[in-house]
Amino acid sequence: MYTRAKRLILPLGAAVTATGMVGAALTSSAEATAKPQPTNVSLASSKSKANDTAKFWSASGGKQLKAATRYSNDDSVKGKVKFGGSDAAPDGKTGSVPPIGQEKITPTKVKNVNLPKTIGKVFFRVHGKPYWCSASSVQSKYHNLVATAGHCVYDTDRNRDTLDHWVFVPGYYQGKSPWGIYVGKSAYTHYDFSVYEDYDSDYAFVTVYNGINVNTWKDAGRLGDNVGGQGFAWNQKIGEPVYVFGYPAGKHPDGDRPYTGVTPKWCYGKTKPAGVTAAYKAEAQIAIKCSMTGGSAGAPWIAKYSSTKRLGYINGVTSLIGDSDGNGRYDFSTSPYFDGETYAVYSKAANLWSGSIR
Repeated sequence: MYTRAKRLILPLGAAVTATGMVGAALTSSAEATAKPQPTNVSLASSKSKANDTAKFWSASGGKQLKAATRYSNDDSVKGKVKFGGSDAAPDGKTGSVPPIGQEKITPTKVKNVNLPKTIGKVFFRVHGKPYWCSASSVQSKYHNLVATAGHCVYDTDRNRDTLDHWVFVPGYYQGKSPWGIYVGKSAYTHYDFSVYEDYDSDYAFVTVYNGINVNTWKDAGRLGDNVGGQGFAWNQKIGEPVYVFGYPAGKHPDGDRPYTGVTPKWCYGKTKPAGVTAAYKAEAQIAIKCSMTGGSAGAPWIAKYSSTKRLGYINGVTSLIGDSDGNGRYDFSTSPYFDGETYAVYSKAANLWSGSIR
């Protein structure tokens, strides 16, 4: 069984003492085996900074939102991929935290696929230019948490800790923010990613302030109260089906550009082990067949998804994409395997209060 060294957790955000848990599941023994070691780095650590960030993205009818392009930093695998050779494996007991509003309800199955309300885009700047990744609201004590890829939060090129002017816009469409703009306050990722850029830990959980209604500039309320939040699962069996919901926009290696990034797309398939590439230190990931291109980084992988309730359990986020057969078309996506260490990072963020910026 694969056992990762317990070099855990670098929080990218202001240090807050976590008290209380999200349901009984957040009191599991995972934190006992993966002891957090917080370090302070902030996104928008004050209300004034958060207001400046919200104004930047909402100014001139969302001009900067419209100008943003898909972020493709370190997300495309070159060359052949080794499927079935991954070190991904559970490191303890299986666990899950239910979606918001579904704490005591069993998901139902339907044939049609309705898109979840929880998904959207995270926007940020790199070298002054606006970019986006995919992301989703996820369950937390204060209904204020976003799940995405680690490289959509941490600047791996400049080791600058966090990307600039970071916000989440659920339901984003052509400059519109129907449920408001949610400014990131603090982000938690795995120590191995932020220090060693180990893509086996390419995930992040970001607390956000209450949303801002860009038309009235009033408090739009908490993220999870407005769009809900997916559940969270870890140490799940590999080979189970998941849905992936993201905003692809990049072109395939052969030049074809089938996606615009304007509306979300989805993939469905069973996960399989993927020892992808040493270049990203990605030897313990999982993969599914998927044709999504750049822009889908951070897209939630949702198990046991109910199209009726539009809710399920996030147990992965898109990390890398690639062309396994060399025909010039991306045909798979990968995610870090969510284990007990992932749960420890998640649960640290899931208990932090963020509040309003108004």
